Amino acid sequence: MTTPERSPVTLRHLRAMKARHEPISMLTAYDASLARLIDEAGVECVLVGDSLGMVIQGRETTLPVTLDEMIYHAQAVARGLRRAFLIVDMPFMSYATAETALHNAARLMKEGGAHMVKLEGGAPQSDSVRRLAEQGIPVCAHLGLQPQSVHKLGGYRVQGRQDEDAERLLGDALTLEAAGADMLILECVPASLAARVRERLSIPVIGIGAGPDCDGQVLVLYDVLGISFSGRPRFSRDFMPESGGSLRGAIQAYVRAVREKSFPTAGESF
Repeated sequence: MTTPERSPVTLRHLRAMKARHEPISMLTAYDASLARLIDEAGVECVLVGDSLGMVIQGRETTLPVTLDEMIYHAQAVARGLRRAFLIVDMPFMSYATAETALHNAARLMKEGGAHMVKLEGGAPQSDSVRRLAEQGIPVCAHLGLQPQSVHKLGGYRVQGRQDEDAERLLGDALTLEAAGADMLILECVPASLAARVRERLSIPVIGIGAGPDCDGQVLVLYDVLGISFSGRPRFSRDFMPESGGSLRGAIQAYVRAVREKSFPTAGESF
């Protein structure tokens, strides 16, 4: 399955998809060959995630991943893309201040080929988001479960279950949008909360473990292929069985499921 639209995906394209209620598909990638398969399947966005620390390097968390490693993998992925919008994670402590964030985001774009950078955190990150936006750097915010804060959170837990936590998350989302964020990823939050956030924000809201009522979905590619190093999360799906064992077919099946809104199901949501 390929998409008939071959022009490069832009932020304007993604905003228009949100306005038309057309689901946005996103997958992680870490190398040129798989990036090419993802691109050919018609995925709108490719994320070079610091998840590479776990699924590529075999580490227990994403914390040890360096900026140079992110640039290396972003360069490789960029070479495999023809159409998809490329988002690259800012690794742990690479955006501790607004000026540090600006310096490192510039490297990810100039050296890594990123079209957008992604950073974790709520309202305290608004200064960094604003500084990047002022310099024309597109920003994807990340709320809910934040893997870089796993030790602070006490593990990989669903976030926003309590009313107070849900209201704080919604407030953070609105603050980050006002600061200039162009996209938001919600990870491991109740589906009802994700739907509220998506309704309140004008920017695309992409879910991972956030239910079916987001503007789009993202998964770690290795979960889609059933080869996750540390086991597949409940909110993901192994698409290999329905592809007959084909990598290309599994990626296409994921894109089709997102577009048809058959993924995620209630059992793959919180």
